[in-house]
Amino acid sequence: MDFNNQHVVVTGGAGALGTAVVERLIGAGAVCHVPCLHEAEAQRFRLRDHKSVKLSIVGNLADETAVEGFYGQVGPLWASIHIAGGFAFGALREADVSTLRQQIDMNLMSCLLCCRGAIRAMSAGGRIVNVAARAALEWRSGANMVAYTASKSAVAAMTVALSEELAKDGIWVNAVAPSIMDTAANRSSMPKADFALWPKVEEVAATIVFLASPDNRVTRGAVVPVYGKS
Repeated sequence: MDFNNQHVVVTGGAGALGTAVVERLIGAGAVCHVPCLHEAEAQRFRLRDHKSVKLSIVGNLADETAVEGFYGQVGPLWASIHIAGGFAFGALREADVSTLRQQIDMNLMSCLLCCRGAIRAMSAGGRIVNVAARAALEWRSGANMVAYTASKSAVAAMTVALSEELAKDGIWVNAVAPSIMDTAANRSSMPKADFALWPKVEEVAATIVFLASPDNRVTRGAVVPVYGKS
């Protein structure tokens, strides 16, 4: 896949999956724009000094002004990949309203605003890839994480609707739906799990990068399961 001199946004690019995506993109010649919540996140990012990585301290991606300002300075844009989000576990009866709203903001609103920003920054077609979740496709698996499931299901529905809206403009919109991925944080929180069943972040990144690439000429409106053996 050739991304030579193509500009690509990767939200959540400093995280485990995001780093794998950025690494694959810059290896294919892309210039990656990575918005960070704060300076500490930027400093943790091991690819921060790469010549093809452009870091910006943007703050909250559910903030309309912050997102508009960020996308206003990255164009002309080829692709935008939206990995940033958050997770909350717990029974709905015990959840407070602030937690519920936070899940909507972190997962849905941030994705919606970044999709809009990307569309405005694309001048001649492009690609958008969102990150949903397994629970967005298999709702019964969302017990004890209802707000997360609802917000990620909305991301999946938005992806398909937006794909239809933008097809005439040559902008393909897709999403991936990961299961639990093999990351250090997930291993720490679930030490008795069978890690061999979990997809590796590098494997999920490969699917994301293909969907974002010029080589993807026909796939749009898909929410692709990336479950591995799990």
